[in-house]
Amino acid sequence: MQIRPLSDNVLVKQAKVDEVTSFGLVLPGKDEKKPEGEVVAVGPGKMMENGQLSLMQVKVGDRVILKNWGGEKVELDKEEYKIMSQDDILAVIE
Repeated sequence: MQIRPLSDNVLVKQAKVDEVTSFGLVLPGKDEKKPEGEVVAVGPGKMMENGQLSLMQVKVGDRVILKNWGGEKVELDKEEYKIMSQDDILAVIE
């Protein structure tokens, strides 16, 4: 099964926060999410008043910084994703 975002929506797999112990051991799988993730799918763009589609500023594979709130949580094949408007993405990590 696949998800194809509509309009200017973007499907993002949000990164989890890894907990590091005082000994330097990394404990993965903490339920907290980082305000960053990877773009998995991108919609075609938002329909503007003149009938043209707006350009999408992100593409599949981009690492992005997200707003802490917003977006809808979606589960697909036991993986958790967020569908959010392109406006809820603050920056692309290069």
